[in-house]
Amino acid sequence: MALLASSTSGIFSSCGSLWMGGDTFEVPLELFAVNRRRLAKRLSRIVDGRPFVLLQGGSELPFYDTDLTYHVFRQESFFMWTFGVIESGCYGAVDVISGSAYLFIPRISDKYQIVWMGVRTLEDFSGRYNIRNVHYCDEMEKVLHNAHPSVLLTLKGVNSDSGLPVNEAKFPGIEKFSVDNTILYEEIADLRVFKTDLEISVLKYVTEISSEGHRKVMRYVKGGNKFEYQCESEFLHHCYSVGGCRQVAYTSICASARNTAILQYGHADSPNDKMIESDDLCLFDMGASYFGFCSSVGCCFPASGKFTADQKLIYEAVLAASCAVFKACKPGVKWVDIHILGNQVLLGELVKAKLLKGDPEAMTSVGLGAIFQPHGIGHFLGLDVHDVGGYLSSQPPRRGEPRGIDKLRTARVLQERMVLCIEPACYFIDVLLDEALKDAVLSKFLIPEAIARFRGFGGVRIVDVIAITKNGAVNFTKVPRTVKDIEKWMAGKDDKKYK
Repeated sequence: MALLASSTSGIFSSCGSLWMGGDTFEVPLELFAVNRRRLAKRLSRIVDGRPFVLLQGGSELPFYDTDLTYHVFRQESFFMWTFGVIESGCYGAVDVISGSAYLFIPRISDKYQIVWMGVRTLEDFSGRYNIRNVHYCDEMEKVLHNAHPSVLLTLKGVNSDSGLPVNEAKFPGIEKFSVDNTILYEEIADLRVFKTDLEISVLKYVTEISSEGHRKVMRYVKGGNKFEYQCESEFLHHCYSVGGCRQVAYTSICASARNTAILQYGHADSPNDKMIESDDLCLFDMGASYFGFCSSVGCCFPASGKFTADQKLIYEAVLAASCAVFKACKPGVKWVDIHILGNQVLLGELVKAKLLKGDPEAMTSVGLGAIFQPHGIGHFLGLDVHDVGGYLSSQPPRRGEPRGIDKLRTARVLQERMVLCIEPACYFIDVLLDEALKDAVLSKFLIPEAIARFRGFGGVRIVDVIAITKNGAVNFTKVPRTVKDIEKWMAGKDDKKYK
């Protein structure tokens, strides 16, 4: 296959795809062309005249006051979804009526290109991305003026997970155009919720690569005497060297022992730096990113290769919740009900284990589930690991009761082509346990002496990537899940099972 070499991040095949070479996945540029057509079709129904969508891509971030950039550039997700362009400093436009795409790239001096990029022409970008109309950013006003748009539709909105605003497109001369920033965000965010077959194929690939990385780490850690960061390194190496995934979707969580009760362990204050002992339980939550498409896989397993009785008890309680949630995920089911189901099953298992007493449904109604799982049951997945579209004005609002339901990243009804993570969990967090034991309503369900045995235990979380089809959910994650399968895998068996 003929190739166009790239000095940024990626190799581009001559047949029109983003590709890292070898056996890695080819992301067809048609994926982004399809997205542009979907967007134009939707907007043409609600906006009169000849509107143009205008998006601004991401920019390199300097490393504080140095002349270097912070990490490897990753494209802004709305821009990536629409154009598939990986370079920084770009703009893009879509003629809603004709569907024609326009790409605007920075005008860079030959000297700068020689140092950082290699010389690239407008024709190079046009051929690379199958976009006929490629111009320099400083020509944007002139090009758009000559195209006679009736209005420029720009992106303005707030991410419902982070509370942060998206970057609305601005350029010198935009004040000469009619601009509407009230329409685009809700429409494009909603489109991103529903994946095309091409997008689903990429998400399936990056989840399979992530699963391979997890399986490798499970065997690597056996016996302990490894630092958590060494396990993270093994995962990163596999995903990049084998899968072509230069980036991860989020900071890798490689927790062991008590650290497994820290929900977002692995950041600078807790940098995956503990030595893993042979009797530790591990919770590794890691996901690769391939040309922006994210995965999120979470595995729990004993460093020894054999579960203790208590480890098995809590792990199987979470696994029961995971299986129940997966089975219930199908079109027409409310995500809120999936969360409640997961809580009820988990609490029911803890009743069987004699850590709790009473009716699991009653426990859930008063928010006891949030003591043991202080986060939602999962989230959308796509070009962001917490993908957009969770709380749009046309969709159900965030609920406040029972306790913990407000942590959900969406309250939507499940539909075909949604891709989500499901992540039931059970943690023993001292501050939450203390709160529950002091609460007149919650404490009546707890058996204090049994709970005390699990203080310092940590937690268990199981994370799978699923796609909603007309017949139910399909699981893209390929890792051992039952206690028996985990122990067999860590013993060096079942190699053929996951190929």
